[in-house]
Amino acid sequence: MTPHCEKLNDLLSGLGTDMAKGLSEEEAQKRLSQYGENKLKEKKKKSFLARFFEQFKDVMILILIAAALVSFATAIYEGEGFFEPVLILLIVILNAFIGVIQENKAEKALDALKSLSAPNAKVIRNGTAGVIEASKLVPGDIILLEAGDFVPSDARLIESASLKVEESALTGESVPAEKDALAEVAENAPLGDRHNMVYSGCLAAYGRAKAVVTATGMDTEIGKIANLLAEEPKEQTPLQQRLAALGKYLGIAALAACAVVFVVGLLDGMELLEIFMTSVSLAVSAIPEGLPAIVTVVLALGVQRMVKRNAIIRKLPAVETLGSASVICSDKTGTLTQNRMTLVKAFSAKSELIEDITSENSEEIKKLLLYAALCCDGKVIFEDGKEKHIGDPTETAIVLAAHKNGMKKDEIDKIYPRLAEIPFDSDRKLMTTVNRINGKNIVIVKGAFDMLSSKCVSGDMEKIRQHVEELSSQALRILAVACKEIDSIPAQISSETLESGLDFMGLVGMIDPARPEAKDAVEICKKAGIKPVMITGDNILTACAIAKELGIMNDGDEAVTGSELAAMPEEELEKRVRNISVYARVSPSDKIRIVKAWQKQGEVVAMTGDGVNDAPALKAADIGCAMGITGTDAAKSAADMTLTDDNFATIVEAVHEGRGIYDNIKKVVGFLLGTNIGEILTVFLAMLFWRQTPLLSVQLLWINLVTDSLPAIALGTEPVEKDIMERKPKPKNENIFANGFGIQIVLQGIMFALLTLAGFLIGWKSTNDISAGRTMAFFILSLTQIVHSFNMRSNHSLFKIGIFTNKNLSLAALISILMIAFVLFIPPVAAAFGLTSLPANLYLYAVILAFVPVLMLELYKKQQELKQRLDAKK
Repeated sequence: MTPHCEKLNDLLSGLGTDMAKGLSEEEAQKRLSQYGENKLKEKKKKSFLARFFEQFKDVMILILIAAALVSFATAIYEGEGFFEPVLILLIVILNAFIGVIQENKAEKALDALKSLSAPNAKVIRNGTAGVIEASKLVPGDIILLEAGDFVPSDARLIESASLKVEESALTGESVPAEKDALAEVAENAPLGDRHNMVYSGCLAAYGRAKAVVTATGMDTEIGKIANLLAEEPKEQTPLQQRLAALGKYLGIAALAACAVVFVVGLLDGMELLEIFMTSVSLAVSAIPEGLPAIVTVVLALGVQRMVKRNAIIRKLPAVETLGSASVICSDKTGTLTQNRMTLVKAFSAKSELIEDITSENSEEIKKLLLYAALCCDGKVIFEDGKEKHIGDPTETAIVLAAHKNGMKKDEIDKIYPRLAEIPFDSDRKLMTTVNRINGKNIVIVKGAFDMLSSKCVSGDMEKIRQHVEELSSQALRILAVACKEIDSIPAQISSETLESGLDFMGLVGMIDPARPEAKDAVEICKKAGIKPVMITGDNILTACAIAKELGIMNDGDEAVTGSELAAMPEEELEKRVRNISVYARVSPSDKIRIVKAWQKQGEVVAMTGDGVNDAPALKAADIGCAMGITGTDAAKSAADMTLTDDNFATIVEAVHEGRGIYDNIKKVVGFLLGTNIGEILTVFLAMLFWRQTPLLSVQLLWINLVTDSLPAIALGTEPVEKDIMERKPKPKNENIFANGFGIQIVLQGIMFALLTLAGFLIGWKSTNDISAGRTMAFFILSLTQIVHSFNMRSNHSLFKIGIFTNKNLSLAALISILMIAFVLFIPPVAAAFGLTSLPANLYLYAVILAFVPVLMLELYKKQQELKQRLDAKK
């Protein structure tokens, strides 16, 4: 069966489907089992075993394993115990397991996000239109397409209205291809000439259509070439890339220190194998090779938290950028307002009266509502006494008002059938239909008054404009309706042939109340140093009324219209952009200008959008936010983030979470690098001054195992700090080590080294036993690192935020302490690790020294707090 050249009825019959009712759910399930899911084959995931062995690709790990094997062989040859090399191998294997678990956790979290942002399809099954996951489509399904939808599968058109499809992914043609359900196509026609077909992965750029699915999954045209397509590279945030590079530099520094340790030990007559093992173990422990992986886990966990707050992150770098957002440009309708449109007023040009909408309006208003409802695609369905609105809220408000006056949408569509149409688009801001009314061909046009008024030849436009302003000042959204009679349907359906010479009929005014949470969100924005800006296609008076109510527009702020913006030179816009809080009657192309003007001021811009034409602006913005409810597939694919509730407050919540995630990553980085620097300096300085290693290879590896995994990940789950939205936005390209953070990390590392060396000396000199010194060093360094994970939780006092309020960290610390105690206090295990029992007073000294960082950082935090208070008073 060749779908593009078959007769439509034969094709439908061959697919066993009904163009009106579609498939039954039972039949669809059978076919899903037969054909499989409508997905392209993904690259096979690596097995647990493959990932496990990948952990050993690191050069230092391989050297350590080789050293352990040499030690093992030597021990057997010399008849000595080989517990130490076996222990080293066990620790390395355990580390590899932890690495695989971390990777799996990150991948599962990211897979969960992928499934959340999976595309949907509008389908007719059992005679009812609904939305399902595109992956559940089967051949024979009847699908509905609108402008902005991605085509979910290969399909043959049944009906089409001005349909244009962007097929560059398949054909390379940059201009959208015109489609026609009635087109006759030859069997050997190339893809680009099959005008009665639409193909999976392409985008409906204009118009609407009904089609029958002919192929799914790997049987689609894009499926046939899927194996030739380049695999999408794994996306890393700029921060991850910088940290990976930093890890390499630190690695080089650590290797240099280890080389010095090795040479000094060798010159001092230490055993070659012992000093070699110590040097390599120090390198393995000190190089933060797990840092990028832990950062990925923290990112993934944070992104999962954002999902619970109705924000789906599609691109990981957006999380980092969110923390820097300084301007939020938001649509009004549905984002700042409730998107619960209710038609409350109507004006008839004939009677020149404004009426409240009731169930008994005048004949002139009833005619206005009839014509407006005929020019709508939205529907209102009544189920169990409840209203269900399907489609654009402005249209369903009109349909409901007509219904109240005894004009049901389904009935009037049958009585006055639609003969032709020009779908709405955000550039024209109009929608047009041609309907057969009482034996006449009537063109009905509805849309923005500013656009429609210039196309009318009857009606006192200046007087009507006064009514528009009167209604708009009451925060009503106004749509105008006009019509004309034509003799016949023009051969070319276009704006030029239909949208001219119109008779003005009237206005309809609907209210969309502000979201109650939006006002609080705007207030939070201002405290956080973020400028909220309203961008809307509405009348400027309506926009200003809502903006003032929400606190977006204040005294001294400006509001401009799209026409004023179009006449404004770039230089002037850049000068005035900081004072403009409201943009009304703007087009999608205007949004790009607004974004770029703010970006030239050095600001980081978040922009919302839902239409096909919004995609370029969403891409141009630093953070593109697509609407999850009203947003088209085109907008969602261009965006960095999707708001599942289309709510302005969700953007602010996402910024809040984004700042929190970045904060947590910073804490984890500070913790890991500070402790690793402490380890390097401890061994390096001891070898330099006393020609003795304060920590053996197994001890170093055990500390690395205990402190570099669980506490670090748990620290990444720290709840977002309460005052995070009272801080100013972080500059976009600010280094993570800015504002003295890098110096703090180094100083903390020096402090850990000095405390550990002090303990080493106390234990060694007071007992004349170097094993006692090493036991002190092991106890202090490991306990200091666990304690320090609590220090890193906040810039505020640990006692102010609550010591054990991060339950994950408390549990991780408990497990880590038990692991240290296991090695320290069980004699056979302690002996295997080169540790010994200490007098009680030395354990007490070790605990005191381990808690010194708490005292030091609490004093530093207090000093910083006092400094901030003094700065605030100035």
